Amino acid sequence: MTQTSPAAAPVQAAPPARRRRVHRAWSVAAVTFVTIIGAAAFRSLPGLLIDPLHQEFGWSRGTIGAAVSINLALYGLTAPFAAALMDRFGIRRVVAVALTVIAAGSGLTVWMTAAWQLWLCWGLLVGLGSGSMALAFAATVTNRWFTERRGLVSGILTAASASGQLIFLPVLSWLTEHHGWRPAAVTVALAALAVVPFVWILLRDHPADVGQRPYGAKEFAPKPAPVTGAARRTLKVLSRSVRTGTFWLLAGTFAICGASTNGLIQTHFVPAEHDHGMPVTTAASLLAVIGVFDVAGTIASGWFTDRFEPRRLLAVYYALRGVSLVFLPMLLGPAVHPPMLFFIVFYGLDWVATVPPTLALCRENYGEDSAIVFGWVLASHQVGAALVAYLGGLARDVFGTYDLVWYASGTLCAAAAMMALVIRRATPSVPAVAVP
Repeated sequence: MTQTSPAAAPVQAAPPARRRRVHRAWSVAAVTFVTIIGAAAFRSLPGLLIDPLHQEFGWSRGTIGAAVSINLALYGLTAPFAAALMDRFGIRRVVAVALTVIAAGSGLTVWMTAAWQLWLCWGLLVGLGSGSMALAFAATVTNRWFTERRGLVSGILTAASASGQLIFLPVLSWLTEHHGWRPAAVTVALAALAVVPFVWILLRDHPADVGQRPYGAKEFAPKPAPVTGAARRTLKVLSRSVRTGTFWLLAGTFAICGASTNGLIQTHFVPAEHDHGMPVTTAASLLAVIGVFDVAGTIASGWFTDRFEPRRLLAVYYALRGVSLVFLPMLLGPAVHPPMLFFIVFYGLDWVATVPPTLALCRENYGEDSAIVFGWVLASHQVGAALVAYLGGLARDVFGTYDLVWYASGTLCAAAAMMALVIRRATPSVPAVAVP
């Protein structure tokens, strides 16, 4: 008798493979990038307005430089408090308010008639607003949303300031030359306001808000409770960190970084080239090219920071920057020539390449407080920038040239290179082993 075989089981189709979604951390980083670009718009303006304000109101370059100094100093001094406020009220709320304050400060300059109004609008309001979205903002986003690729992300977010410079400098210089400085100020105000909806809709405070782990994390991290006493916590972190030599070395090197970039080149390069007969739009375009290469240099620095010793990277960056500044007075002239283009490319690659290794050293030495510590280190960066923004304009008024400022800044960069090599590496804590 023939035995019948059992009916074959129906073949079940394999479920379709789930498409791997891009981690939400990258979209948050993208919104942060765009936000910092919007904040960078106003920082593109000071070097373009020194001559127009001097001609219209008769204010000295030292007076105008003082407004820039207030702006740069507050940009840095606000940063550590802003990092603590983000722990208290959330990143989204703090950034949205900051962008609105920037827009108000920039827009109100249109009606100013006295120097104190310039200091109030340009210095106080925009300084407070931009300081709330300084690199401490980038550090907070990086620390919350990433456990891997932190160096790379830090470099990308740092490059946002350069990208803002790249986007806005040619536009603002053209507006200033053809229509005056007021349309340029209004453009900056509108740019800051345009970013607010993106921040409110797309930015999130913590991965737990969308039910995800930080990028690269193996475990889900619950959202921490709001931290009250933001100002008190910020000052306590400062009190602890100033007792370490590492803090003073990081703060000192970063002060020189700010002096040789935001305070010097960003503020005084355009008027210095104009002194040598170069049109303002051409000089502003060169400054924008610095922004192009700054993006590449900063992202590359983030990649290097994930792989090489941060202290040595800092020493190399500062040494090369100092050499380039010493040669700059010989390169200034009425026309663009190959040596000047080489300086622009070289300086662009080195502009804020110092940020990823500095942030890495803060994270290595100060752990959970690293964003606030970096905010204080950034404050020193902006104090250095503020001093040189003012002293550079004062030196131009007194000596009729910027040459002394270039040489002094080059010497300071050499000192920063030596300081970076002295920074001690953090000793990793070794867990105690129970004795049987």
